[in-house]
Amino acid sequence: MADRYTGPAVRERFVAEGATVIADIDGHRSADGPSGVVAAAGRVDVLVVNLIARWRPTSATETTDDAWLATFDTLVHPTMRFVRAALPQMIERRSGKIIVVTSAAPLRTMPGGDAYTAARAAQNAYVRNVGAEVARHGVQINAIAQAFVESVDAFQRDTWDSEAMQRQLRQVPAGRIAHAWEQAELVAFLASSGSDFICGQVLPYSGGWAT
Repeated sequence: MADRYTGPAVRERFVAEGATVIADIDGHRSADGPSGVVAAAGRVDVLVVNLIARWRPTSATETTDDAWLATFDTLVHPTMRFVRAALPQMIERRSGKIIVVTSAAPLRTMPGGDAYTAARAAQNAYVRNVGAEVARHGVQINAIAQAFVESVDAFQRDTWDSEAMQRQLRQVPAGRIAHAWEQAELVAFLASSGSDFICGQVLPYSGGWAT
């Protein structure tokens, strides 16, 4: 989802570096969409998987099958499909970077968001395992487990002074939310040769909220 959350900031950062950016919006919506996006792009040196699902507080006894499956269909299954599509060419070249933007939610106990937290945890576990698997091929896959980052969807500047925002900020040791451009810098680093020894990591990016 290149147009959602921190996608625009990441795209801007890569364009500034002179990269050719394929900004996909809908490829995650079908089972064969990710492979089609990768095939159309041709050579993929860096893949950023930025999938979004809404947190909908629901107790464990109220979580429906449809809600559970829909969350996994939105976050987990497209992640696997994009990675599966891009990996063969990266392994063949013995180079490539995959950055999956996930969430810090599974790194803490957050009752009421069972489907969302479980799906994000599945993404994180997938990155850890695949990262260890492909490291010997010269390919690095890592996750950014983010929270409290401004976006085109929420956490906008005009809401920072709201009571709800202030309650959330009190949970963040850094005392603020992150700017989208700051996270884009982390994505750019993980896409660079400077991260060649970072493999299968889930990096908390939450101002100290999850450590």
